[in-house]
Amino acid sequence: MASLGAYEPLKEADPYYDTRTAPKRKGGVSRRVGYTLLAVLGAIALSVFYISPAHSDRSTVQSGESLTGLLGTRPLEQCASSLPLAASPPAPVNIWAPLTVDEIASVQKWLEAPSRGLNLTSGGQAGLSDNAVFLIEVYQPPKAEALAYLENPSATNLPAKYARVTIHHGSVPEIKDYLVGPLPITQQSEMKELKGVYHRDDIPYHARGFISGNEFATLGKRIMAPLAEATQELFGASALGLANDTLLAGMSGPWSFDGSFRRAWVSWRRNVAGPWLHPVNFFQYVDLSVFESVESFLDAFHNGTLKKLPERPDQDQDPSWSTRKRPNPDYKRDLDHLPGPRSVSFAGLRFKVDKATQYVSWLGWGLYLGFNRDMGLSLWDIRFRGERLIYELAPQEAIAQYAGNDPMQATTAWLDRFFGMGLSVRDLMPGYDCPHESVYLPATTHSNMGIITRDRAICIFEQDSGRPITRHTGYMKGEMGAVKGYILTIRTISTVGNYDYLFDYMFHVDGTIEGGYWEPKQEGYGAQIRDTSMGSLHDHVINYKVDLDMVGMKNSLLATTTAQEEVVHPWIEEDWGSRVIQQKITRRYIENEDDALLKYPHNFQGSYAIVNKDETNAWGSPRGYAIHPGNSPVYNLMPVLQTVVGSKRLLNNANWARYNLAVSRRKDTEPTSSSMWNQHLPGAPMIDFHKFFDGENITQEDLVAWINSAEQTLRWLSSCHQPQAEDVPNTRTNLAASSFFLTPLNYFDTDVSIESINAIVLTSPEKSGEPFTFDDYGVKPANCIPEAVPEFEYAGLKAYTVDGKPAPQTTVEELRKQAELFHRIKVEM
Repeated sequence: MASLGAYEPLKEADPYYDTRTAPKRKGGVSRRVGYTLLAVLGAIALSVFYISPAHSDRSTVQSGESLTGLLGTRPLEQCASSLPLAASPPAPVNIWAPLTVDEIASVQKWLEAPSRGLNLTSGGQAGLSDNAVFLIEVYQPPKAEALAYLENPSATNLPAKYARVTIHHGSVPEIKDYLVGPLPITQQSEMKELKGVYHRDDIPYHARGFISGNEFATLGKRIMAPLAEATQELFGASALGLANDTLLAGMSGPWSFDGSFRRAWVSWRRNVAGPWLHPVNFFQYVDLSVFESVESFLDAFHNGTLKKLPERPDQDQDPSWSTRKRPNPDYKRDLDHLPGPRSVSFAGLRFKVDKATQYVSWLGWGLYLGFNRDMGLSLWDIRFRGERLIYELAPQEAIAQYAGNDPMQATTAWLDRFFGMGLSVRDLMPGYDCPHESVYLPATTHSNMGIITRDRAICIFEQDSGRPITRHTGYMKGEMGAVKGYILTIRTISTVGNYDYLFDYMFHVDGTIEGGYWEPKQEGYGAQIRDTSMGSLHDHVINYKVDLDMVGMKNSLLATTTAQEEVVHPWIEEDWGSRVIQQKITRRYIENEDDALLKYPHNFQGSYAIVNKDETNAWGSPRGYAIHPGNSPVYNLMPVLQTVVGSKRLLNNANWARYNLAVSRRKDTEPTSSSMWNQHLPGAPMIDFHKFFDGENITQEDLVAWINSAEQTLRWLSSCHQPQAEDVPNTRTNLAASSFFLTPLNYFDTDVSIESINAIVLTSPEKSGEPFTFDDYGVKPANCIPEAVPEFEYAGLKAYTVDGKPAPQTTVEELRKQAELFHRIKVEM
């Protein structure tokens, strides 16, 4: 039988998808390990630490060969299987799981029934004046119902399941959100408008998403074909709606202030790889053009009143500089011909997965996975030692605000929820996006064009951080030792336009949860990255919802700060004087929501925490978890706020970005801090975050922390991205990341990482010169032959029609059009 490999093959006879259990491990050691720290890095950094046996470039040992004489006298055996053991979820149903293909198809069929009277047109054929289904996805149950089920997971307590359905009523025109259910569809299922979760009654039609990816492509044909003579002379390129067009378009956003209009700036780029790095400095405002008509533009072009820019010789050069092609194929770094080290769990994987419920457990931790169209992966019911720490941990929004001296850069502010961060999740590349032995899970999303499943949407792996989680040198018995610092990572990567967002949720062993156009007038708004190309100055901020439940749902917000004080101690020796300058801690509870829009203390002299005042540890301290800005031994991952406040294009639709974090009372009517329609409604958003804060008391209440992180390398939670030449062709992940940490604050009575038996205790010798003795608790390094790494393969996606049947094969160009939307628009006939 062929090796199962370290990741699941995509062949039809995929052994990972069978129902057998993983083989038992050889020589397994019983491990009882406790952990404390839940580190969330909603990140864009790909720096992962690997472990690997030593290698020699002089000789190669083939898998299956005897290593007698090289590593010992006993031949090595095959390593344990890299299939995960089956997890045991606390409840048999994942009530936050996304809808399946069949469930989505059943809702679509029910909506299309003539008795509904909706007069729907399928997404592929729908025009702007048609009624069409834009989205079908699961709607999360009320928290009270969810907790009642988790406490007593019986069929009678199972919350009713509903689908959220968004319909573009083009015949009106208007957009409406509905709840359809209960599911599965029966005679009792009904449809009602979703109310109470937005801050305005209407969803303006001008704020809509794309029903068809070519909404602007046909408009571009009408605009650009008459201008082909001018664009060919000016830029040596044109857009006629032909397969060999040399220009394509990109559009800025937002398109509206309050939903009363829908207009956008269009920039034209060369149709090459990395088109955002090849702008031609030609802009149009659609539907109010810079010129009154195409004819007026041509008149200006012919009579000389149109000012032309200087020649751009760089645009005649090889455009491959904006691709990932190696610039000098003949140059090789020393020893780069050898494969790098990789992570291998020689004794078998230490995390468990229940694929049916998408439940994951690891060394005392347990959690369910959720997934949606807007923001992708979320985590639910996160427990440690059987105690719930977090009910919901979910990304909410990602903004990018630009600056520049041209119509595109100066007017662009993206809210990437609009594009669908979950819909934009791509299959992960084994061995590159995730270590070879990762376990992969699928994700299904509904789009306006059909249903998409990606088999490798999520990867899970454990890694050795390469540093101890705790360590001390001592000389008394029991003083000296270290505990290994392992991390469990759950990862997705979402591609929105020309950005790849890498989201990491990382669990630690100690209980901690971690282009544009360049010309001289652009000076100050970015950095020159080519003769006439620039990288634009912009911010990235990502917002997370963290519903912490510290020993129950009655929690408070504790602020801790330190400040300098001067005191007089008369008993201090006179040589130094009696005046002492030192630090002192101040603790206070923030009791009102209005005071809970927070920034980190100056110089980070303090922190904020969610604690339960009524539940204390053995030493009388309230049990809770503290919220910290991200940090790293490799990167300086400090938080960054939204740096431009007051811009009309980001006025009230992302108020959460003005703070490092905020804490409010949790409400089912405030499920998210943003909505997809906020992108085009900065003046009158569907969700105005500031309206969550209405003076309510937050002492011993069910609280939610809304935490921001910034791109300075979720490791891409929030940042001020100052461009540089090294951003070409892609921004490096080690500089584009940010994070936050959730760490225990008096939640336990002691450091629970000491419980781990992946540890060592050293005892100093009684006589000088004798060796140290040690206790490694019987956990010895495993030596074995790892499974062979399968050949690389990448399949992309599985597509289904809205009725749940496999979709016909489509071209790469069509897939790209749906994925990139108005970041890359090809003119069409």
